[in-house]
Amino acid sequence: MFSKPKYRRVLLKLSGEGLMGPADFGLHAETVNRFSDEVTAVRDLGVEVCLVIGGGNFFRGVSVQAAHIQRSSADYMGMLATVMNALAFASVLESRGAPALVLSAIPMGPVCKTFSRPRALKALSEGRIVIFAAGTGNPYFTTDTAATLRAVEMDCDALLKGTQVDGVYSADPKTDPAATRFDALSYSEVLARDLKVMDATAIALARENKVPILVFSIHNPGAFADVMLGKGHFTVVSGDE
Repeated sequence: MFSKPKYRRVLLKLSGEGLMGPADFGLHAETVNRFSDEVTAVRDLGVEVCLVIGGGNFFRGVSVQAAHIQRSSADYMGMLATVMNALAFASVLESRGAPALVLSAIPMGPVCKTFSRPRALKALSEGRIVIFAAGTGNPYFTTDTAATLRAVEMDCDALLKGTQVDGVYSADPKTDPAATRFDALSYSEVLARDLKVMDATAIALARENKVPILVFSIHNPGAFADVMLGKGHFTVVSGDE
């Protein structure tokens, strides 16, 4: 446990599905408001916060719904869904007095600014929460990979993944009562065991650049701030040594 945040700058990856809350589609206002409060609380600790939000609450490029749509087109549609989520989340943050900036990997001038590393770093230095949208700007790459890429580019001290459960398990604990929870894993163990932390490309990129991945439940109130202070339940994925 730490008396002050362990990390200076972090990137939080949220799934689009997480923003649905109990709804079946789109954005659940109460859930989005609570998640924004979680992010604001960490910013108030003095941590510089970046976000990547998936788009699965609106569209998933590799879903059955996209079966008759060419993969590249489907992936671009998924990227647009992430922009919708980023704009919504930024607006809620702003309404709570937390300045935010959306940066898209795909230029769309009237909607938001285009991503550049200097622009993002300047915003972070000004105390703004930066939300990276439209993935990497390329099809065939997931938002997990986009989150890892941005974490590396931004020199983040850690990449956090807010999920439905309080860490990484050997199997889905919702369907397998015998599933084992891990406190710590190496990147190689995650890949060898095929644990569903993030996709293999994201894990390999994090390993190559020595970015630790912390997996926790975003649905536990105060969990994001607790992780920053070394409290609560979470799994750390880090070096192979």
